[in-house]
Amino acid sequence: MNSIRQRLLFWQIGALIITCILVSVLTYQLAWQAFNRERDFAMEQIAHSVVRHGVRPRSWPATPPPAPEAASDLGRFISQIWSPQGEILYSSINRIGPPLQLAGFHEVDWSGESWHIYTLVDAQQIVQVAKTSSDRTSGFAELVPWLLVPTGLLVVVLGALIHAAVSRVLVPLDSLGRDIQRRDEKDLHPVPTQNLPEELTPLAQALNQLLGRVGGLLTRQRQVLADAAHELNTPLAAVKLQAQLARRSDDVHRKAALDELDKGIERSTHLVAQLLQMARLEPDVHQRHPRPVRCDQLAAEVVGAFSARAEACGIDLGLETSDAATVCMDPEDFRVLLNNLVDNALRHTPLGSRVDIRVRQTGSTVTLTVSDNGPGIAPAERFRALQRFVRLNPQDTTGSGLGLAIVAQIAEHYQGSIALADSPDGGLAVMVHLPAHPGHAGATVRS
Repeated sequence: MNSIRQRLLFWQIGALIITCILVSVLTYQLAWQAFNRERDFAMEQIAHSVVRHGVRPRSWPATPPPAPEAASDLGRFISQIWSPQGEILYSSINRIGPPLQLAGFHEVDWSGESWHIYTLVDAQQIVQVAKTSSDRTSGFAELVPWLLVPTGLLVVVLGALIHAAVSRVLVPLDSLGRDIQRRDEKDLHPVPTQNLPEELTPLAQALNQLLGRVGGLLTRQRQVLADAAHELNTPLAAVKLQAQLARRSDDVHRKAALDELDKGIERSTHLVAQLLQMARLEPDVHQRHPRPVRCDQLAAEVVGAFSARAEACGIDLGLETSDAATVCMDPEDFRVLLNNLVDNALRHTPLGSRVDIRVRQTGSTVTLTVSDNGPGIAPAERFRALQRFVRLNPQDTTGSGLGLAIVAQIAEHYQGSIALADSPDGGLAVMVHLPAHPGHAGATVRS
């Protein structure tokens, strides 16, 4: 039973029925006690009436008539008068009847039945009144249906009112469900929350937040697809053009055309790789496995991986004296982050420059710095440099405008941040701040 309406009705009507049963049992007990008190009072009044008015004693027949079977001729009520000495003076039946009892009420078995007896002791006589218990029970049984009818009506009426109330209360929830059901995949505007009950307002607000995130995600995806299509169009067009030139050129110019073709292929490959990196960073696309990572050790591995390319570009790439700092993140994410920083520095640093990597730990923060002595980035342009597909130099055809954006996205995922500043040598210093792994102190490691 997964329906809220059915659950509410089940529990409310169930509670109503249980309450009515308890009330009925209590009412039955109270009514039975009141009924007995009333019948006892009636027997007392009969006994006192006999004492006040008296009954002339009659002679008991010498030979009483034969006793009837099962007291069928005794009636359901017997009155008797006894002398103080215990001699029967009067009986409403043709034989003695129930035996004499002490003063007060008694339950006595006589003649195969249970009798309720009241005995009144007077100075001159003893009056005893008896009535069968079954007669009393049958008399009360006639009243029981009239006790149950109001309870049944109460259950029916309140059940109908509860059903109507529950249906009315759930109208806003049904309306909210119909509103969402009518929407298509493009309709992501927030659901109205002005007239919603207080219990539904948090749900609607959470739903609006989700719709906002989904809308933002779709917008970013559409923008990325549009930018990716635009960015891929340029190198692919250049590749096609250079392939045509190589096909038509003589041997002298063919090598230059093939060199340009290689550059276009390299740029396209680099762009596709960075697009894959960005796609991998989207939520729920790739399952990450964070664990303690030594930043200085991974930095040394990245320097070794880029050393041949740096040497070919005439750039001095090195790892400065660093701290043995540890962060908790997916090693692949850290490698992608550092690869993009180094790749970005090598692409925008001229021949004969220097690129340095340094790891420092200050308290609970690890700072990874990649600095160069190249042209740098003006302070006014640094915010734009962190956005996707932004190339500050339109004439630069080597980059894609994604490197720093990928770094910023990775740092944000691990509660870190990125900052751009001037390096001591006048170039650009990119600093990535990440939370240090608890329990790992940063010792200095010389490289």
